[in-house]
Amino acid sequence: MFKNIEVTSQLPDISKLDFKAIDKKYLRVLLLNFSSVTIVLFVGLYFLITKNLATQIPEYTPYFYLVLILILGIFLFFLVLGFYKRKYAVRAQDISYKKGVIVQSITTVPFARIQHVELEEKPFSRLFKLASIKIFTAGESGGDLKINGLPKEEAKKIKEFITHFINE
Repeated sequence: MFKNIEVTSQLPDISKLDFKAIDKKYLRVLLLNFSSVTIVLFVGLYFLITKNLATQIPEYTPYFYLVLILILGIFLFFLVLGFYKRKYAVRAQDISYKKGVIVQSITTVPFARIQHVELEEKPFSRLFKLASIKIFTAGESGGDLKINGLPKEEAKKIKEFITHFINE
């Protein structure tokens, strides 16, 4: 006779993992990226308003700036809050990454599924000696994992650890 026994009491609790925070210098990288986009938006809006809208609807010009500042302020709030929610954990058989403010997620990738690992350094990250580790898994690309904001030396160690594991 077929029996399907409940195993919930025997399952490991991933939320009890000792997650490590992303390097605090990565917040500076995020803020530099945000500032770059903000400057481009304000310059674009300035030219849009002065060339087109200021003559047609001058009384609404301040409201365009106000709406943009409000939207960017909310985005900045969630950017900073989201930074503090990014954490990772490397264990003997897998790597886990959690993130999210409104929608929180924990992704765990077993080393046995990893095809290859890449180290990535973008310009602002390189300025602060940070790197990203990109993990590519077997199968669909939805299983891939990227952890930004790691100290470069630690990212190298993680890459070597995973590469050594998958080459055995």
